[in-house]
Formats: sequence, C-alpha cells, structure tokens
Amino acid sequence: MFHPRRTLRALLLPLAAGLAFTALPAQAAHAASTLTNGGFESNGAATATPTGWSTYSAAGQNAASYTESGGHGGSYRLTHWSASAYKVETYQYLSGLTNGNYTLTAWVRSGGGQNSAYLALKNCGSSEQRTDLPVSASGWIRIVTSIAVTNNQCTISINSDANAGNWINVDDLTFASGSTALAIKGSDVSSLAKSEALGGVYKTSSGTTGDALAILKSAGQNYARLKVWVNPADGYNNKARVLAVAKRVKAQGMKLLVDFHYSDTWADPGAQTKPAAWSGHSYSQLKTDVYNHTYDVLNALKAQGTTADMVQVGNEINGGMLWSEGSTSNWAQLAGLLNSGYDAVKAVNSSTTVALHLAKGGDLAGTRWWFDSAVANGVKFDVIGLSYYGYWHGTLADFQTTLDDAAARYGKPVYLAETAYPFRLDSEDSTENIIDLTSELVSGYAASTAGQTKWMKDVASIVEAVPNGRGLGIFYWESTWTAVTGNGWDPTDSASGNGWENQALFGYDDKALPAMSWFSHR
Repeated sequence: MFHPRRTLRALLLPLAAGLAFTALPAQAAHAASTLTNGGFESNGAATATPTGWSTYSAAGQNAASYTESGGHGGSYRLTHWSASAYKVETYQYLSGLTNGNYTLTAWVRSGGGQNSAYLALKNCGSSEQRTDLPVSASGWIRIVTSIAVTNNQCTISINSDANAGNWINVDDLTFASGSTALAIKGSDVSSLAKSEALGGVYKTSSGTTGDALAILKSAGQNYARLKVWVNPADGYNNKARVLAVAKRVKAQGMKLLVDFHYSDTWADPGAQTKPAAWSGHSYSQLKTDVYNHTYDVLNALKAQGTTADMVQVGNEINGGMLWSEGSTSNWAQLAGLLNSGYDAVKAVNSSTTVALHLAKGGDLAGTRWWFDSAVANGVKFDVIGLSYYGYWHGTLADFQTTLDDAAARYGKPVYLAETAYPFRLDSEDSTENIIDLTSELVSGYAASTAGQTKWMKDVASIVEAVPNGRGLGIFYWESTWTAVTGNGWDPTDSASGNGWENQALFGYDDKALPAMSWFSHR
C-alpha cells in the first residue's frame, strides 16, 4: 500500500520473474547468500549485465540498463536510460538466507519523469516491499527497503518504467540483517476545530462525510499535532480548545504532540512575539511564565486522561523565542527558558518526549550552529524536529545530509516536524496561495495529487533511512486546513483567508486526497 500506482508490468513481472528464478538452472547457479557486486565495480563501464546481476525486459530493452563511470563510492554505477520509452529490471537472486528481517540500502539519483522507478524486495516469502527513487538530479540520496524473509531467499530488484530520456543512477547497495520503519505518521490538525465550527466538511475519498480524524486514522495516521497559543484573539488553539480536540485524538487511538508557541499568535523564524499577558515581564518572570503555562496545559491534559506523548518547547525557534529576552543573541537566557519548558513537561509526566524544533531542514551549518550552542549552554532535550519544505529549505539531498548529521552529532532521534506539498496551484478562496506558481515548485514534483503523493513518499523514505533507527517519522503540516470562510490565517481578522488550502490533505471537493496513502508507509 506504500506504492499505490500499479502498472501492468508491475503486476505481471514479479510472476514472470519469479517463475524464471525457480525454473531456470542458470538463476540458481548465480544465487548467493550475500549480495554480489553491490557497487558495480567488477566490470567497468558499458556492462549491460554486471557480475552477480541479471537484466530483464519484457520488451527486449536490456540495453537500457548498463554500468558507467561516476559512482557514488567507487568508480562506477548502474544506470537506467534510453532515448526511447523503456521498461527494464536489474535484479539479483539470493538463496540460502537465514530467515528474519533484512534491509536493502542503496544510494540513488534520478532525473524524474518515470511512470515508476523503484527498488523492490520480492519473492522473499512475505509481501513485496518497494521504495521509490526520489527525484534528485545532482545529489545522491540513500534509501532503504525492509522485508521479512521467510523462505530463505529474496530477490533484489531495481526497476524502471520510463519515458524517453528518463534516467536513474543506483550504487553501493548493501543487504543486511535489520529492519526499518517509521514510528510516527502524523499531521498537524490545529485548524480542525475552528473549521468545523464554521461549517467545514470532511469526506472520505469516495465522498462519504465523516470525522476528519477518523478519516486520517483509517488512512494510517497514528499521531496528531496540536499547537497551543496563550490567549489568541479568536479563542481557538488555546488551552480549552486543545483539551477538547485531544480527547478526540486519543479516542481515535492516536498519540498526541503538543506544540507550544509561547505566543498569542504564530511563532516562526520571523516572529516570536511574547503573549500580551507576559509583556513587560522580566527574564526571571518569563522563565516562570514558561514553566507555569507549560505545566498548566499538560497537567490538564493528563487530568482528563489524554497525556501528551510528545511536546515541542517552542515552534521553529531558529532565532530563539519570547523575543527579545529569549533571542539567540543571548543563549544563556534562551537556554534558561527552554529548560523551564523541559522541566515543566517532565514534572507532569517524565516519559513525555521533549522536542526542540527548527525550520532548518536543509541547512546543515545552521542546524549545527544552533544545536552546538544549545548543548554548550546546557539545554535539555530528547529529540530534534526539523521543518523541511522543499520549495524553501534546500534540496532533498540537503535535507538528508542535515537530518543524518543531527541524529549522529547529538545522538538523538530526529523527525520531520513539518512538510507539505501542493496538489494544485489555484486558490479556492480569494486569498493568494503561498505556493501558487510552477516556478516555486520542486523540480520533478508536479502540483498534482500524484506530485503531492510522491513528495510525501520520498521525504518519508529519507526519514526512514536515517542510520541506527533514529528517524522517527513525519508530521504533515495542516492536513485539515481547507478553505472555510472565517478560518483564515489571522486570528485577529475573521475576514483573513487561507493561503494553504492547496496543500491540505482534503481536496476542494472536501474528499480525502491520494497523498494520505503515505500514512501507510512501513
């Protein structure tokens, strides 16, 4: 279910290939219990069938698969390319495996545009597992695919169903014991309560009106994120509203992430405005304010049986929070405020995870500077959350580099705190969408339901590939923020509109969109 697009070839080829593996002695003769020539170094360039590998094309297009110079690690790589449309598979059959969980790891690049381009593990005794190749024309990206081997054998498969001129590069494959998965498959639903109060409707993909949370849960969502403002002008996203929605979240069997903004309105890299009630407070008093507010909300959640599972102390705090006292220009004070939040979380429930959240998904140097400073100033935290929007925060390869580095450098789990992608560019209301031009899109990802779905799959694959199991998962940002009159971006202005409805997970017809399929990722 992770890969909903099924072509005729995808349905038929595993059967045909599987028969070949069991029926032809030549396949058995090549079989090994460990991956052979995973770096494609054995044969040099222009080899259609590298040592240890076989090539299959129902249309006789084996020449579309070949080795060439320019490897990720060594000198050579595997490439799929042809000047005309092609379908080709490069595969390796392993036998004599000890049953158990295995993970295929590979470094890949792709120019995009294919009908499908993916790695697969199949004929392993359990359901075939696939991971698509992200579109990355320059930087190499590491992806993984995990499977349970139950019949002592497995086939490693590199597949392209491509249009003329489409290409992929694959290199440095390994196949080893272990498994990968995403623990968190969530979305931010902070907009939901106000939307419903103003008449917002949510439907299943088939058009049946229902509870948005139930629809998200049925698609595979297991975690919901809710923001908290101190005293917002519209009376939403405050303590009382969060308590009410939290009951619904927990009733669906989902976990709960509470995102403290420590403001009456949006807190982000460009704005970290103190709540009006804390205006004029000294730094010492602000530390108490943070503690008391955090404790109050979380203790009330606990008291009603909806204890927070994770808490963000601050939202996108690139420049700190509670400006100016908590600015990164005064790290000692920022550290004191952050630790007040941490201490309050743990005082309510010691097992609640505390996250620090930056909007620096593709900024390696900036993320290092921030967390190096936090560590040097004694800031306490359990996990690292990064926002990553591909149209703002660098390439997918930049995102992977930053995420992997944060996990390794600080020895902490990491998660994608916010991401989204448009399924169309036009607006449903009168407010211009934040992303509304083709020129603003990520190359290889169209503003379509297919493009939105591919984006989510591919960022999920990058989080899943974080080494040592430290990639926790993803929160999609504002899955339920559809265009509803009155539910605009500004809590002080009921006439403000929504610039994000083209990035929700419900369409302009209010139906659940195909991108929800990513919730069913491994």
